[in-house]
Amino acid sequence: MKIAVVGATGLVGTKILQILEERNFPLTELIPVATEKSIGQKVKYKGNEYSVLGMQTAISMKPDIALFSAGGSTSLEWAPRFAEVGTTVIDNSSAWRMDPNKKLIVPEVNANALTAKDKIIANPNCSTIQMVLVLKPLHLKYKIKRVVVSTYQSVTGTGKKAVDQLMNERNGISGPMAYAYPIDLNLIPQIDVFTDNDYTKEEMKMVNETKKIMSDDNIKVTATAVRVPVMGGHSESVNIEFEHEFDLKELVHLLENSQGIVVQNNVANFEYPMPLNAHNKDAVFVGRIRRDESQANTLNCWIVSDNLRKGAATNAVQIAEYLIHHGLLN
Repeated sequence: MKIAVVGATGLVGTKILQILEERNFPLTELIPVATEKSIGQKVKYKGNEYSVLGMQTAISMKPDIALFSAGGSTSLEWAPRFAEVGTTVIDNSSAWRMDPNKKLIVPEVNANALTAKDKIIANPNCSTIQMVLVLKPLHLKYKIKRVVVSTYQSVTGTGKKAVDQLMNERNGISGPMAYAYPIDLNLIPQIDVFTDNDYTKEEMKMVNETKKIMSDDNIKVTATAVRVPVMGGHSESVNIEFEHEFDLKELVHLLENSQGIVVQNNVANFEYPMPLNAHNKDAVFVGRIRRDESQANTLNCWIVSDNLRKGAATNAVQIAEYLIHHGLLN
């Protein structure tokens, strides 16, 4: 089982290597890959050092799976070349997500859509992943009409430059800026570029990806995405309107028994999800579960998850595990 990690030196690539090791992924050969400027760098896996290889070298080795986390333009150029030699690509960028011929997969939600013919598989946006994990069981039971989500997204979602900006500002050090404004002691209500409708690309990703993953274009979604000076993960305030009435205790019980979800909903003891506690965990945490008293059949909840893990690296590794377990690799 040859596994290539493309973008092995980046934040998500490093996290993928960590998660492969933690989950004792059944690989026999690791192929760390990056763009030209990173070739020859060393990465560590299970106590051993590996030299980073270039794209063409990696393709010639015909890996079984390539876990891509190297940006959209890189994925558009190189993912098809890996696929041509029989490699199954699992891509973390937005390049293939809305391609009608590519599957957009959250294993707990829609892995059963995968087949051996899927050679390029898209990993959804981090903030979409954690939300749909909660939405799916609720949709099956109560049928969702509309979702209103406001996100509070960690600087780690932007990358190392943003993390450095936050820590530099916190320590009074001048340095390169990942954002147009200071982020420490601040919130920035813009993630990615603005589109023609004045929503950002991040917000429209949540709208479009949710419908695709849930296989239901009738679900109405509107989003506001905000960058916050936080490290541990993304948080979301989510308002969900259902077609059918719900019993709140039954709904909470449903979430408690759904794969990948941890309910933290004891307000009497001030227990609710926070990025500080979600950090370095694979679960999606949900709490502050309560009725919207302004509207019938409507729920408010608060969803938190480590965006580098379940929101990116872990989800990709889980897809790879599913492919192997179900014999979907040629």
